[in-house]
Amino acid sequence: MKDIDNLLTNPGKGSKTRSSRGKSFGYQVLGFGSGGGGGFLPTQKGIFVYGETYSISNLVSSSGVIASDTTSIAGSARNTAATEYGGDKGIVAYGKAGGGPGSVSNLITNAGVVGSDVTGVGTERSNVSACAFGGDKGVFAYGETTVPVNISNLVSNVGVVATDTTGVGTARYIAYGTEYGTDQGIFAYGFDGSRLSMSNKVSNVGVVATDTGGVGTARNGPAACGYGEDTAIFAYGHSGSALLSVSNKVSNTGVIASDTGGVGTVRVYPGACEYGGDKGIFGYGNINSSGPAAGTNVSNLVSNTGVIASDTGGVGTARLFPSSCGYSTTA
Repeated sequence: MKDIDNLLTNPGKGSKTRSSRGKSFGYQVLGFGSGGGGGFLPTQKGIFVYGETYSISNLVSSSGVIASDTTSIAGSARNTAATEYGGDKGIVAYGKAGGGPGSVSNLITNAGVVGSDVTGVGTERSNVSACAFGGDKGVFAYGETTVPVNISNLVSNVGVVATDTTGVGTARYIAYGTEYGTDQGIFAYGFDGSRLSMSNKVSNVGVVATDTGGVGTARNGPAACGYGEDTAIFAYGHSGSALLSVSNKVSNTGVIASDTGGVGTVRVYPGACEYGGDKGIFGYGNINSSGPAAGTNVSNLVSNTGVIASDTGGVGTARLFPSSCGYSTTA
Protein backbone atom coordinates (compact mmCIF):
# COMPACT_ATOMS: atom_id res chain seq x y z
CA MET A 1 0.00 0.00 0.00
CA LYS A 2 1.41 3.33 -0.97
CA ASP A 3 1.66 6.33 1.35
CA ILE A 4 -1.17 8.60 0.27
CA ASP A 5 -0.13 11.28 2.72
CA ASN A 6 3.11 11.90 0.87
CA LEU A 7 2.82 10.58 -2.68
CA LEU A 8 0.81 12.22 -5.41
CA THR A 9 0.32 8.97 -7.21
CA ASN A 10 -1.71 7.52 -4.42
CA PRO A 11 -4.94 8.82 -3.09
CA GLY A 12 -8.46 8.27 -3.70
CA LYS A 13 -11.39 10.06 -4.49
CA GLY A 14 -14.63 10.73 -3.62
CA SER A 15 -17.09 11.26 -6.01
CA LYS A 16 -20.03 13.21 -6.50
CA THR A 17 -23.48 12.41 -7.36
CA ARG A 18 -26.65 14.03 -8.40
CA SER A 19 -30.30 13.45 -8.19
CA SER A 20 -32.33 13.12 -11.30
CA ARG A 21 -33.69 16.62 -11.11
CA GLY A 22 -37.34 16.04 -11.49
CA LYS A 23 -37.06 13.71 -14.44
CA SER A 24 -39.03 10.51 -14.16
CA PHE A 25 -37.31 7.15 -13.87
CA GLY A 26 -38.25 3.68 -12.84
CA TYR A 27 -38.44 3.65 -9.05
CA GLN A 28 -38.44 0.76 -6.66
CA VAL A 29 -38.55 1.17 -2.89
CA LEU A 30 -36.23 -1.77 -2.32
CA GLY A 31 -33.55 -3.41 -4.40
CA PHE A 32 -31.72 -2.34 -7.52
CA GLY A 33 -34.24 -2.90 -10.30
CA SER A 34 -36.74 -0.48 -11.76
CA GLY A 35 -40.36 -0.43 -10.85
CA GLY A 36 -43.24 1.94 -11.42
CA GLY A 37 -42.80 5.51 -12.58
CA GLY A 38 -41.69 8.15 -10.10
CA GLY A 39 -40.20 11.61 -10.09
CA PHE A 40 -37.17 13.00 -8.27
CA LEU A 41 -36.66 16.58 -7.25
CA PRO A 42 -33.41 18.45 -7.96
CA THR A 43 -30.56 18.14 -5.48
CA GLN A 44 -30.21 21.46 -3.68
CA LYS A 45 -27.35 21.06 -1.21
CA GLY A 46 -24.00 19.31 -0.95
CA ILE A 47 -21.44 18.15 1.57
CA PHE A 48 -17.67 17.77 1.79
CA VAL A 49 -16.83 15.21 4.48
CA TYR A 50 -13.73 13.62 6.01
CA GLY A 51 -10.40 13.90 4.20
CA GLU A 52 -7.33 11.98 5.35
CA THR A 53 -7.18 12.30 9.14
CA TYR A 54 -10.02 14.80 9.51
CA SER A 55 -13.38 13.91 11.01
CA ILE A 56 -15.13 17.08 9.85
CA SER A 57 -17.74 18.10 7.30
CA ASN A 58 -18.65 21.28 5.45
CA LEU A 59 -22.16 21.75 4.14
CA VAL A 60 -22.83 23.53 0.83
CA SER A 61 -25.97 25.65 0.66
CA SER A 62 -28.38 25.80 -2.27
CA SER A 63 -26.61 29.01 -3.32
CA GLY A 64 -23.15 27.41 -3.31
CA VAL A 65 -21.85 28.80 -0.01
CA ILE A 66 -19.57 26.43 1.92
CA ALA A 67 -20.18 26.52 5.68
CA SER A 68 -17.52 26.44 8.36
CA ASP A 69 -16.39 23.11 9.79
CA THR A 70 -18.75 20.79 11.58
CA THR A 71 -16.31 19.04 13.92
CA SER A 72 -16.28 15.69 15.66
CA ILE A 73 -18.75 14.14 13.25
CA ALA A 74 -19.57 10.46 13.50
CA GLY A 75 -17.51 7.85 11.68
CA SER A 76 -13.89 7.08 10.91
CA ALA A 77 -11.68 9.85 9.54
CA ARG A 78 -10.30 8.69 6.20
CA ASN A 79 -9.86 9.35 2.50
CA THR A 80 -12.85 7.77 0.82
CA ALA A 81 -15.67 8.35 -1.68
CA ALA A 82 -19.33 9.35 -1.52
CA THR A 83 -22.44 9.16 -3.65
CA GLU A 84 -26.06 10.19 -3.40
CA TYR A 85 -28.81 7.62 -2.95
CA GLY A 86 -32.56 7.70 -2.36
CA GLY A 87 -32.96 11.01 -4.20
CA ASP A 88 -31.96 13.19 -1.24
CA LYS A 89 -29.39 11.40 0.90
CA GLY A 90 -25.73 10.33 0.66
CA ILE A 91 -23.39 7.53 1.62
CA VAL A 92 -19.65 7.40 2.25
CA ALA A 93 -17.85 4.05 1.98
CA TYR A 94 -14.45 2.36 1.93
CA GLY A 95 -11.23 4.33 2.18
CA LYS A 96 -7.99 4.30 4.07
CA ALA A 97 -8.77 4.45 7.78
CA GLY A 98 -5.88 4.26 10.22
CA GLY A 99 -3.40 1.65 9.07
CA GLY A 100 -4.95 0.44 5.85
CA PRO A 101 -7.95 -0.08 3.55
CA GLY A 102 -11.41 -0.36 5.06
CA SER A 103 -14.97 -1.29 4.14
CA VAL A 104 -16.95 0.84 6.59
CA SER A 105 -19.78 3.03 5.34
CA ASN A 106 -21.64 6.04 6.72
CA LEU A 107 -25.08 7.26 5.73
CA ILE A 108 -25.76 10.99 5.31
CA THR A 109 -29.29 12.18 6.05
CA ASN A 110 -31.27 14.69 4.01
CA ALA A 111 -30.26 17.24 6.66
CA GLY A 112 -26.56 16.62 6.05
CA VAL A 113 -25.92 14.64 9.25
CA VAL A 114 -23.23 11.95 8.92
CA GLY A 115 -24.03 8.65 10.63
CA SER A 116 -21.76 6.31 12.54
CA ASP A 117 -19.73 3.54 10.92
CA VAL A 118 -21.46 0.49 9.44
CA THR A 119 -18.88 -2.24 8.99
CA GLY A 120 -17.97 -4.98 6.64
CA VAL A 121 -19.57 -4.83 3.17
CA GLY A 122 -17.45 -5.80 0.19
CA THR A 123 -13.69 -5.92 -0.26
CA GLU A 124 -11.72 -3.59 1.98
CA ARG A 125 -9.95 -1.02 -0.15
CA SER A 126 -8.85 2.59 -0.42
CA ASN A 127 -8.87 5.20 -3.17
CA VAL A 128 -12.31 4.20 -4.46
CA SER A 129 -14.64 6.11 -6.78
CA ALA A 130 -18.42 6.51 -6.63
CA CYS A 131 -21.36 7.87 -8.60
CA ALA A 132 -25.15 7.76 -8.72
CA PHE A 133 -27.27 5.92 -11.27
CA GLY A 134 -30.93 5.14 -11.86
CA GLY A 135 -32.13 8.32 -10.18
CA ASP A 136 -31.94 7.00 -6.62
CA LYS A 137 -29.11 4.46 -6.37
CA GLY A 138 -25.31 4.52 -6.34
CA VAL A 139 -22.22 2.48 -7.03
CA PHE A 140 -18.70 2.34 -5.57
CA ALA A 141 -16.02 1.04 -7.94
CA TYR A 142 -12.31 0.49 -8.41
CA GLY A 143 -9.77 1.24 -5.70
CA GLU A 144 -6.68 -0.35 -4.21
CA THR A 145 -6.03 -3.21 -1.81
CA THR A 146 -2.33 -3.90 -2.21
CA VAL A 147 -2.89 -3.68 -5.98
CA PRO A 148 -5.41 -1.85 -8.16
CA VAL A 149 -8.83 -3.57 -8.37
CA ASN A 150 -11.89 -3.28 -10.61
CA ILE A 151 -14.60 -4.53 -8.29
CA SER A 152 -17.82 -2.58 -7.77
CA ASN A 153 -20.58 -2.48 -5.14
CA LEU A 154 -24.11 -1.24 -5.77
CA VAL A 155 -26.00 0.91 -3.27
CA SER A 156 -29.77 0.47 -3.06
CA ASN A 157 -32.24 3.31 -2.79
CA VAL A 158 -32.35 2.72 0.98
CA GLY A 159 -28.56 2.92 1.34
CA VAL A 160 -27.69 -0.78 1.52
CA VAL A 161 -24.27 -1.63 0.03
CA ALA A 162 -24.24 -4.91 -1.92
CA THR A 163 -21.51 -7.52 -2.14
CA ASP A 164 -18.75 -7.33 -4.75
CA THR A 165 -19.25 -7.45 -8.49
CA THR A 166 -15.90 -8.28 -10.06
CA GLY A 167 -13.98 -7.63 -13.21
CA VAL A 168 -15.28 -4.56 -15.06
CA GLY A 169 -12.86 -2.28 -16.87
CA THR A 170 -9.20 -1.59 -16.13
CA ALA A 171 -8.29 -2.09 -12.48
CA ARG A 172 -7.22 1.28 -11.11
CA TYR A 173 -7.53 3.77 -8.30
CA ILE A 174 -7.68 7.55 -7.79
CA ALA A 175 -10.33 7.86 -10.51
CA TYR A 176 -13.60 9.77 -10.07
CA GLY A 177 -17.26 9.29 -10.91
CA THR A 178 -20.30 11.42 -11.65
CA GLU A 179 -23.86 11.06 -12.89
CA TYR A 180 -24.83 12.30 -16.35
CA GLY A 181 -27.86 12.20 -18.62
CA THR A 182 -31.10 11.38 -16.86
CA ASP A 183 -30.00 8.35 -14.87
CA GLN A 184 -26.56 7.09 -15.92
CA GLY A 185 -23.07 7.46 -14.44
CA ILE A 186 -19.47 7.51 -15.60
CA PHE A 187 -16.04 6.81 -14.08
CA ALA A 188 -12.95 8.35 -15.67
CA TYR A 189 -9.18 8.77 -15.34
CA GLY A 190 -7.15 7.13 -12.56
CA PHE A 191 -3.88 5.32 -11.95
CA ASP A 192 -2.79 1.70 -12.49
CA GLY A 193 0.97 2.28 -12.49
CA SER A 194 0.45 4.86 -15.22
CA ARG A 195 -1.94 7.78 -15.36
CA LEU A 196 -5.00 7.04 -17.46
CA SER A 197 -7.53 8.85 -19.63
CA MET A 198 -10.03 6.01 -20.02
CA SER A 199 -13.65 6.06 -18.90
CA ASN A 200 -16.40 3.55 -18.06
CA LYS A 201 -20.10 4.29 -18.32
CA VAL A 202 -22.63 3.04 -15.76
CA SER A 203 -26.09 2.09 -17.04
CA ASN A 204 -29.34 3.01 -15.34
CA VAL A 205 -29.39 -0.42 -13.71
CA GLY A 206 -25.82 -0.14 -12.40
CA VAL A 207 -23.89 -2.14 -14.99
CA VAL A 208 -20.36 -0.81 -15.45
CA ALA A 209 -19.29 -0.92 -19.11
CA THR A 210 -15.93 -1.80 -20.59
CA ASP A 211 -13.25 0.83 -21.15
CA THR A 212 -13.56 3.79 -23.48
CA GLY A 213 -10.06 5.09 -24.02
CA GLY A 214 -8.22 8.28 -24.78
CA VAL A 215 -10.23 11.28 -23.60
CA GLY A 216 -8.42 14.38 -22.34
CA THR A 217 -5.12 14.56 -20.47
CA ALA A 218 -4.24 11.30 -18.73
CA ARG A 219 -4.25 11.96 -15.01
CA ASN A 220 -5.09 10.77 -11.54
CA GLY A 221 -6.94 12.53 -8.75
CA PRO A 222 -9.46 14.75 -10.57
CA ALA A 223 -12.96 15.39 -9.25
CA ALA A 224 -16.30 15.57 -11.06
CA CYS A 225 -19.85 16.80 -10.58
CA GLY A 226 -23.04 17.40 -12.49
CA TYR A 227 -24.24 20.74 -13.85
CA GLY A 228 -27.13 21.84 -16.02
CA GLU A 229 -29.85 19.25 -15.92
CA ASP A 230 -28.11 16.31 -17.57
CA THR A 231 -24.43 17.10 -18.09
CA ALA A 232 -21.26 16.82 -15.97
CA ILE A 233 -17.67 17.99 -15.71
CA PHE A 234 -14.29 16.55 -14.62
CA ALA A 235 -11.59 18.98 -13.48
CA TYR A 236 -8.12 19.22 -11.90
CA GLY A 237 -5.78 16.29 -11.22
CA HIS A 238 -2.13 15.33 -11.64
CA SER A 239 -0.58 14.46 -15.00
CA GLY A 240 2.78 13.21 -13.75
CA SER A 241 4.64 16.31 -14.85
CA ALA A 242 2.37 18.87 -13.20
CA LEU A 243 -0.76 19.60 -11.25
CA LEU A 244 -3.64 20.60 -13.50
CA SER A 245 -6.54 23.00 -13.73
CA VAL A 246 -7.92 21.52 -16.95
CA SER A 247 -11.55 20.49 -17.21
CA ASN A 248 -13.51 18.12 -19.45
CA LYS A 249 -17.24 18.36 -19.97
CA VAL A 250 -19.45 15.27 -20.22
CA SER A 251 -22.40 15.41 -22.61
CA ASN A 252 -25.83 14.03 -21.81
CA THR A 253 -24.87 10.91 -23.77
CA GLY A 254 -21.69 10.35 -21.76
CA VAL A 255 -19.17 11.70 -24.26
CA ILE A 256 -16.18 13.35 -22.58
CA ALA A 257 -14.91 16.45 -24.38
CA SER A 258 -11.32 17.51 -24.94
CA ASP A 259 -9.47 19.65 -22.39
CA THR A 260 -10.48 23.16 -21.41
CA GLY A 261 -7.53 24.73 -19.62
CA GLY A 262 -6.67 27.13 -16.89
CA VAL A 263 -9.42 27.79 -14.33
CA GLY A 264 -8.62 28.16 -10.63
CA THR A 265 -5.77 26.90 -8.47
CA VAL A 266 -3.99 23.89 -9.91
CA ARG A 267 -4.43 20.93 -7.59
CA VAL A 268 -5.08 17.24 -7.18
CA TYR A 269 -7.52 15.26 -4.97
CA PRO A 270 -10.25 17.85 -4.52
CA GLY A 271 -13.90 16.93 -4.02
CA ALA A 272 -16.91 18.03 -6.06
CA CYS A 273 -20.69 17.94 -5.78
CA GLU A 274 -23.82 19.48 -7.18
CA TYR A 275 -25.90 22.19 -5.55
CA GLY A 276 -28.83 24.44 -6.41
CA GLY A 277 -30.46 21.91 -8.73
CA ASP A 278 -28.25 22.56 -11.74
CA LYS A 279 -24.85 23.86 -10.60
CA GLY A 280 -21.69 22.37 -9.12
CA ILE A 281 -18.73 23.13 -6.89
CA PHE A 282 -15.13 21.89 -6.62
CA GLY A 283 -13.39 22.30 -3.27
CA TYR A 284 -10.21 21.56 -1.34
CA GLY A 285 -7.32 19.42 -2.66
CA ASN A 286 -3.53 19.15 -2.65
CA ILE A 287 -1.50 22.01 -4.11
CA ASN A 288 1.96 20.43 -3.73
CA SER A 289 3.19 18.67 -6.88
CA SER A 290 5.86 16.66 -5.08
CA GLY A 291 6.82 15.68 -1.58
CA PRO A 292 4.52 16.03 1.45
CA ALA A 293 0.94 16.99 0.70
CA ALA A 294 -0.21 20.58 1.22
CA GLY A 295 -3.96 20.97 1.53
CA THR A 296 -5.97 23.94 0.34
CA ASN A 297 -9.49 25.16 1.10
CA VAL A 298 -10.17 27.08 -2.10
CA SER A 299 -13.37 26.32 -4.00
CA ASN A 300 -14.67 26.97 -7.50
CA LEU A 301 -18.32 27.23 -8.50
CA VAL A 302 -19.60 25.67 -11.73
CA SER A 303 -22.42 27.46 -13.55
CA ASN A 304 -25.40 25.71 -15.11
CA THR A 305 -23.59 26.00 -18.44
CA GLY A 306 -20.41 24.33 -17.14
CA VAL A 307 -18.25 27.42 -16.65
CA ILE A 308 -15.83 27.08 -13.74
CA ALA A 309 -15.40 30.30 -11.77
CA SER A 310 -12.20 31.69 -10.28
CA ASP A 311 -11.17 30.75 -6.76
CA THR A 312 -13.21 31.43 -3.65
CA GLY A 313 -10.74 31.11 -0.79
CA GLY A 314 -10.58 30.25 2.85
CA VAL A 315 -13.57 28.17 3.95
CA GLY A 316 -13.09 25.31 6.38
CA THR A 317 -10.04 23.21 7.13
CA ALA A 318 -7.60 22.94 4.23
CA ARG A 319 -7.30 19.29 3.28
CA LEU A 320 -7.14 16.76 0.47
CA PHE A 321 -9.32 13.73 -0.30
CA PRO A 322 -12.62 15.04 1.02
CA SER A 323 -15.58 12.90 0.00
CA SER A 324 -18.43 14.85 -1.52
CA CYS A 325 -21.99 14.32 -2.68
CA GLY A 326 -25.33 16.01 -2.95
CA TYR A 327 -28.12 15.74 -0.40
CA SER A 328 -31.53 17.35 0.21
CA THR A 329 -34.19 18.45 -2.24
CA THR A 330 -35.07 21.46 -0.07
CA ALA A 331 -33.40 24.77 -0.84
